[in-house]
Amino acid sequence: MRRKYAGVVLALAMAATAVGWAESKNIADYPLRLHIFGRNETNFYHNRAMDEAKGDGRANLFENGEARAVDFNFECSQKIRASFGYETYPAKWKKPGRELTVLFPEFGKAGSYFTCNINVDEKDFAYAMHDGRVESVPVADYKKWMVNHDYDPEHGKDLPTRNPPAGAGQGHQ
Repeated sequence: MRRKYAGVVLALAMAATAVGWAESKNIADYPLRLHIFGRNETNFYHNRAMDEAKGDGRANLFENGEARAVDFNFECSQKIRASFGYETYPAKWKKPGRELTVLFPEFGKAGSYFTCNINVDEKDFAYAMHDGRVESVPVADYKKWMVNHDYDPEHGKDLPTRNPPAGAGQGHQ
């Protein structure tokens, strides 16, 4: 009888530990935003079911009101997608300056998310789209564009205004 109870207690302890290790899927726990310009991905299957996706890409990380370019690589349990338009994904530092945990939507499952850790290489510039190509721009220039277009995905301003305030200079898309 004691063994039976010991087994039940051990199983409950293991389940509680596993729950504690799981990443939060609460968007409020992810203060940063990641805009993925592009990514290359290879998917691996086991018995016709996708097992993992591995790849690399380029993105802007929005932190402290600024955008910084990051090159990244990943190994995820599901496919990740490049951002559509100005869409950003919630993120938080797992290892500051080196690894992010990103919250991605599970495609086809409204309101459902999965997490993936990505390794990043931060740059001293930002990425911007110009004539369909990704280019590097100084962080200060990108910040000026963000201010002129009232764009700040960290604070819920997810779409830039199309008409910048009077006197605003040229910006980046």
